[in-house]
Amino acid sequence: MSATTFDTDVSPGILDRERIVAKAGFNRWLVPPAALAIHLCIGMAYGFSVFWLPLAQSVGITKPVACPAGMSFVSVLFTTTCDWKVADLGWMYTLFFVLLGSSAAIWGGWLERAGPRKAGVVAALCWAGGLLLGAVGIVTHQLWLLWVGPGIIGGIGLGLGYISPVSTLIKWFPDRRGMATGMAIMGFGGGAMIGSPLAALLMKYFRTPTDVGVWQTFVVLGLVYFVYMIFGAFLYRVPPHGWRPDGWTPSQTNNAMITSGNVHLKDAHKTPQFWLIWAVLTLNVSAGIGVIGMASPMLQEIFGGALLGKPELGFAQLDLSQKTQIAGIAAGFAGLLSLFNIAGRFFWASLSDRIGRKMTYFCFFGIGIALYALTPTFAHMGSKALFVLAFGVILSMYGGGFATVPAYLADMFGTQFVGAIHGRLLTAWSTAGIVGPVVVNYIREFNKSAGVPADRLYDVTMYVLAGFLVLGFVCNALIRPVDKKWMMKEDDIARLQASAAIPSGPIGGHGIGLGGFDVKAILAWLAVGIPLAWGVWKTLESALRIFG
Repeated sequence: MSATTFDTDVSPGILDRERIVAKAGFNRWLVPPAALAIHLCIGMAYGFSVFWLPLAQSVGITKPVACPAGMSFVSVLFTTTCDWKVADLGWMYTLFFVLLGSSAAIWGGWLERAGPRKAGVVAALCWAGGLLLGAVGIVTHQLWLLWVGPGIIGGIGLGLGYISPVSTLIKWFPDRRGMATGMAIMGFGGGAMIGSPLAALLMKYFRTPTDVGVWQTFVVLGLVYFVYMIFGAFLYRVPPHGWRPDGWTPSQTNNAMITSGNVHLKDAHKTPQFWLIWAVLTLNVSAGIGVIGMASPMLQEIFGGALLGKPELGFAQLDLSQKTQIAGIAAGFAGLLSLFNIAGRFFWASLSDRIGRKMTYFCFFGIGIALYALTPTFAHMGSKALFVLAFGVILSMYGGGFATVPAYLADMFGTQFVGAIHGRLLTAWSTAGIVGPVVVNYIREFNKSAGVPADRLYDVTMYVLAGFLVLGFVCNALIRPVDKKWMMKEDDIARLQASAAIPSGPIGGHGIGLGGFDVKAILAWLAVGIPLAWGVWKTLESALRIFG
C-alpha cells in the first residue's frame, strides 16, 4: 500500500486536526521545535518573580508607598494610591498554575479531538492577550486586571499550550519515550532562561524617573510570544494511526511496573495508583514551585550586599542603585535555575528509562529532603556557591518530575489515553500552585512582620518544604502495578481507533517521519535554538556576577 493511503480529502479548516495529518515525506524532527516554540514562550511564567519588586514600587518608584493599615481586600484590588505587596502580586503566579492544571484537565479531551494546532493558536491568543491586559492593569494600577489578565486568561493559555505537544511527541517518538516526554515540556522549564534576562533588559530600557518600565515590557513580550507561538502551532503535524518508525518494534518487558494493557480514561481516576501519583506530583511540585516563585527576591534578601562584594551590607542597607544592580543579578539566578530545570528534564527522564520511574522519584525525594534541609545552613555560611548549586539540583529534579510523570502514567495505565490522563493529573499542579507559593509568601510576610532579619526570612519555609518531600517519598513507596481488572479489552481498543478522525493504515513508517536534520528541520531548530542559546549565554553571564 502506498504512503498516499494516508492522504485525506477532508479539510474543513486550516486549524482542524484532519488538516495536519502527516503525509509521506514529513520529517518528525520538525515537531520538537514546534513544541519548543510554544513552551519557551509560556515558560516565562517561571520567570515572573523578576517583576515582583519593580511592581511593588510602581507608585513610589524609588521605594514602596505603603497602603493604610487595615485596608480591605476589595480596596487593595482597586486602589491607585499605594503600592501592592509582593504577597498580593504572588497570587498572579499562583493563578498561572491553578489555571494551567484546571484548563489542562477540562479541555484535554477537546484538545485530543481538535488537534495540537488549534490548541496552540488558542494558547497564543490567551497567553499574549493576558500579558497585554496585564499591561493595562499596570498603567491603571488595578491589581484585579493583573489577576484576570496574565493570571486567569494567561493561565488558560499555559494549560492548553503545555499539553498541546505532549501526546503528539510521544506518538512521534515511541522508540524514545523518555526523551520524548523530556522534549515535550523541556521548553517550559527553559522559558524563564530567556524571558528573565530579556525582561530585565527591557525594564532597564523603559525605566524613567516616573515609571518602573514594567507595562512596556509586558507589551513587547506579549507581541513577541504571540509570533513565536503561532509559528509553533502551524508547524505541528500528527501521525496517522498505525504509524511506527521504520525498523522499530515495541520491546517486550517483564517489568511488573510497566503494563502491556490500557486503562480507560473513565476508570483511571478510580485506581489508587492515579491518586498516589497525583500526590507524588503535588508534593514534589509544591516544594519546587514555591522557591521558583520567590527565587529573585530570596537571593536578594538573603545575600544583600554580598552580591556586590559588600557582605557587611544587608538588603535593607542598600541604596536604590545597589538594589537595581542586585535585581539584575537575581534575574540571572532565576534564569540559572531555568537552565537546571531544562537540563533536568532531559537527564532525569532519560535516566528513568534505565532505573525505572519509581526509583527516579525516590531519587527526587531522597536527595531533595537533604538539600532543602541544608539550604539555610549554606545561606548562613555565606556560601553563594553551595546555595546556588543546591537550588540548581533541586530545580533539576523539579523539572525532571514533570518530564518523568507522563512516562510513569504510560507505565501504569498504557498509552491509549495517556494524554487525557496526564491532563487530569495536572490538577496536581493546580493544587501545588496554591500550596507552594502560599507557604513561601505568607511565611515570609509573617517572619518579616515579626522582625526576622532578611537573611533568615526563609529558614522555616525550607524545613516545611523538606517535610512535603518526606510525605512524597511515602506516597511513591506505596505505588504498585494496576490491577488487571481495570484493563480494557482488545475489541474495545479497536473500536476506539476505528472511530477516530485520523485515517488508519497498516503498521509501519510508509515514508513518514524520515529525514533527520534536513534543511527544513535545521531552520526550525535555529528559530528556537538561537533565542535558547542567547538565554544560556545571558544566564551564564549573570551567574558569574552572583559569585562576584
